[in-house]
Amino acid sequence: MSKAPGNRQKGRGQAGAHRLKRLREQGLKPPIEQRESRQEPMKENFALNCGWGRLVFGQTFTDATALAGSLGEELPDRRDIAIYVRDPHVVLAEAPQELFLDPSHTYRLDLSTYRPSHDGSRTFFVRRLTSQSDADAINRIYAARGMVAVPPEFFWSRRDARSITYFVAEDEATGEILGTVTGVDHFRAFNDPERGSSLWCLAVDPQARHPGVGETLVRRLAEHYAARGAAFMDLSVIHSNEQAIRLYEKLGFHRVHFFSLKRKNPINETLFTGPETDQSLNPYARIIVKEARRRGIHVQVLDAGSGFFRLTHGGRTIDCRESLSELTTAVAMSICDDKTVTRRFVEKAGVVVPDQLSASASRGEIEEFLNRHGEVVVKPARGEQGRGVSVGLAAMDDVDRAIGEARSVSDDVLIEACIAGEDLRLVVINYRVVAAAIRRPAMITGDGRSTVRELIDKQSRRRAAATGGESRIPLDAETDRALLRAGFALEDVPPDGEEIQVRKTANLHTGGTIHDVTGVVHPVLVDAAVKAARAISIPVTGIDLMVTSPTRPDYAFIEANERPGLANHEPQPTAERFIDLLFPLSVPAAVRQAVQAG
Repeated sequence: MSKAPGNRQKGRGQAGAHRLKRLREQGLKPPIEQRESRQEPMKENFALNCGWGRLVFGQTFTDATALAGSLGEELPDRRDIAIYVRDPHVVLAEAPQELFLDPSHTYRLDLSTYRPSHDGSRTFFVRRLTSQSDADAINRIYAARGMVAVPPEFFWSRRDARSITYFVAEDEATGEILGTVTGVDHFRAFNDPERGSSLWCLAVDPQARHPGVGETLVRRLAEHYAARGAAFMDLSVIHSNEQAIRLYEKLGFHRVHFFSLKRKNPINETLFTGPETDQSLNPYARIIVKEARRRGIHVQVLDAGSGFFRLTHGGRTIDCRESLSELTTAVAMSICDDKTVTRRFVEKAGVVVPDQLSASASRGEIEEFLNRHGEVVVKPARGEQGRGVSVGLAAMDDVDRAIGEARSVSDDVLIEACIAGEDLRLVVINYRVVAAAIRRPAMITGDGRSTVRELIDKQSRRRAAATGGESRIPLDAETDRALLRAGFALEDVPPDGEEIQVRKTANLHTGGTIHDVTGVVHPVLVDAAVKAARAISIPVTGIDLMVTSPTRPDYAFIEANERPGLANHEPQPTAERFIDLLFPLSVPAAVRQAVQAG
């Protein structure tokens, strides 16, 4: 049955109104009320240098050849992005072997209808980039997030630029930079008749304990551009980043159908080579497999659940379990397996070790040991990932309970003098220290509303998300002891801004965080780690020391790990050096020559 004329007219009117609305919201044309005579003409063929690469604004190009040519000018180790490309298929036809369509969505926030948040309960604040140390902190966060680093002097030279704005989130108590965001003012950059703006490089430190850092940075940038008179703020987000997309949609962003193009390079490799086939591997195996594939080394996953894989290159085949390979002998493994044996080997090599006693000693000997040292550590002689370890025990009853817990992990239990200081992990590969990091125990920060249990749960989820599910805070006797020492119980509500240490051990698997100190670690500590590795004759190991500071020579050896987690130490090149060890001929010839010359 056909519709009545009146209904057809009404339908056509609704469709026309819908098309007009879509053109207004998503078109790359100036609003009707703009007066071109009052504004300088839009710059042609415009690209903005952002340090990590250039933003090539497609709406300023009228020729597909010129746009493809501009992307072809990308510098080494940079990543250019062509945005607002009207006809991506035409541009791709100009250089099909060099360019690809970026699998990202474009989202837009209408700044005329945006409403700021009035939540003032924050323990951090957002400000502009003001110093060289801010620039260094931004690069540290970029590296931790796998993003392209920016020459620090670039940040500093652009701190007063009109077209680019850098904001950082700073911890009120410590001054630590927690996150960063970059914004571009399109009008000031190329006389954009739409008066648009865009958000780039939103990144939050994966170690940050503060909730809402990313949202606060986005809101601050939106309010900044709204005050400048911008009509909208756009951003580009990879289609699979569901967590980020949920945040943007929560803030009022909506999809707009613009396209972006990029040039094929090693940085963008994962975007144009298809989905990864190793997602079932844990992060510690995946980082090695990724580096192997990058070098053309064949990878065969043997058992993804346990992290076993086989690498083959040039007739050489090596089986691995994460960072443990066939190059580590069974003898070295057996030395590391028993902490008592490990201690004897490294002590003979001149490495400083803490006083130690077996839990099978008489009760009188244990009590005397406790009285002599004040506080002790109880740990299983065999075990990993911090299981069964209790730290800072000062009462005999606590020692008895801790021994029982440790015996559930290993029949042999050790009691060790508790050394005050920080937990330092040094990764030694081929008898060279490749990375050094301070490991800190799990902490929570009160917000004045949530219970300790709720705060631990939130922090545990954040740590799990940041580590691929490898780090969580357990609710066990060790957590109860740490809370009791801090004066809290699980159902208490800590004051806003109150920091509480909820574990004594700094193990990553129990919610601890890791902080890179490779560039400042004292030579004595480096020497101790290498001595320990040589004493065990182990080519890849994680040496744990207790130190007063990574910059001071004082230390005590704690243990050696035969399978250190290399993914915990980015941006240090742990996976690269591991593959160098396994397959020396996979190292580019120029690099081998430079190393040999050095």
